[in-house]
Amino acid sequence: MSKSKYYSLDSRKVAEATWEWLAKRGVTRSQIAELVHFLQKDYFDNLTLEECEGHIDAVLGKREVQNAVLTGIQLDILAEEGKLLPPLQEMIENDEGLYGCDEVLALSIVNVYGSIGFTNFGYVDKLKPGILKRLNDKTSADCNTFLDDIVGAIAASASSRMAHRKQAELEGRDDASLD
Repeated sequence: MSKSKYYSLDSRKVAEATWEWLAKRGVTRSQIAELVHFLQKDYFDNLTLEECEGHIDAVLGKREVQNAVLTGIQLDILAEEGKLLPPLQEMIENDEGLYGCDEVLALSIVNVYGSIGFTNFGYVDKLKPGILKRLNDKTSADCNTFLDDIVGAIAASASSRMAHRKQAELEGRDDASLD
């Protein structure tokens, strides 16, 4: 196989694929927004799901986040299809407790948005509210070893972005560095 030295991928295609693959795995923007709302409702009066969705869109607009989402989903699918080599196949297929690569991939998403994102991620990863409960269901035929952590990380990152943005607004700043 010959590789072009002029490789280029349209970023819009990557973004579209990210949303497509989340949808194929049964994850919607509104389900993630419910997680963001769960994390932030006690801090911001009159918080709407639409506002939460805006922060999710910004998080998923980042290429490094898209890369993590696509990588994790593909690994889950390969495990469902039994296409990984042992012992990795069994570890991912069974969401092995000592296999922490799923959390590490999710933390690469959270890392973009700072320490608040880390604490929010740990919180939702432990509680498994909303969509995370279904994604973490071990009785399902679906393998979501990576996806549950990825969705939690997206919500945690959107929550962190929101918190930083709201603080900037209070201070009269337009902090575009958080996009």
